[in-house]
Amino acid sequence: MSRGFTEAERSQAALLFWQAFSAKLGKVMGPEERALAFLDAVLDPDFALVARNEAGRMLGMAGFKTAQGGLTGGGMADLARVYGWVGGLWRGLALSVLERQVQAGVFQMDGIFVAAEARGRGVGTALLDAVKAEATATGMREVQLDVIDTNPRARALYERQGFSPVGQTDTGPFRRVFGFSSATRMSWPVEPAG
Repeated sequence: MSRGFTEAERSQAALLFWQAFSAKLGKVMGPEERALAFLDAVLDPDFALVARNEAGRMLGMAGFKTAQGGLTGGGMADLARVYGWVGGLWRGLALSVLERQVQAGVFQMDGIFVAAEARGRGVGTALLDAVKAEATATGMREVQLDVIDTNPRARALYERQGFSPVGQTDTGPFRRVFGFSSATRMSWPVEPAG
């Protein structure tokens, strides 16, 4: 487990992100080649915890967001560079529905994903353990994440890891665009050092 990824790993990070979230983001960020171009340009290694195997191959990543930025950065200019201004504008508006604001004292997760060949081998648990350790080390009071209603396996993992539901957001008319009806906000309280 380490913080960040190298420039040589950037394309692999984008591909893993896309493989994990294309069902949710495909209608907005597709086609795949453009989505990968956008992700390759905007994923920020400063906001990533990365799991690797013994040979150093990336197995998964947990992104997070702070007041300084997040794993999935980028803005309108980045979207326009890949999709054109019109395509970038409507995509930016649609993606803003999923955006979460940073709160003081909250370690906000910005996506967690594991390579298909590494699933079921404890990588997700190891990433969540790293997230908890990072939140504790940086003096946060809680970790928050969102899990969509169509991903019960992820929700079960979060619950096993001590996360509890604290709210829910409905996608409303965007349900057909994103392929899910709601996202549950889950929280894990950081144990005070002492």
